[in-house]
Amino acid sequence: MFREMLRAKVHRVTVTEADLDYEGSLTLDGDLMEAAGLVSYEKVDIYNITRGTRFSTYMIEGEPGSGVCCVNGAAAHLASVGERIIVAAYASVPEAEAPLHRPRIVLVDERNRIRTVRREERSRTRVP
Repeated sequence: MFREMLRAKVHRVTVTEADLDYEGSLTLDGDLMEAAGLVSYEKVDIYNITRGTRFSTYMIEGEPGSGVCCVNGAAAHLASVGERIIVAAYASVPEAEAPLHRPRIVLVDERNRIRTVRREERSRTRVP
């Protein structure tokens, strides 16, 4: 049996653009993608912290160091400039490996720059 486990997360990214006319996806700063281990065209779930909406899409790499987070296509109705989102990717992990599995968690500052990368989440930890 396999368990679906969190593999990577970029936490509290600020949306910098929303483009309804684009074909679809989420464009994210390449540095953030690399830090989280995300790749272009990978499926991700997006959790909008500001409004509580959730949706799935795929990644497109933005210019490294740009801080870009652009919600494209129809999803632009679900996240607006200035809102905070979480980008999460999951993996199927064999049950025997699940207790040892640790996701890659990327925390960012208000300009979408990497603040820290860790391999665990702590219960009841608040993010500033």
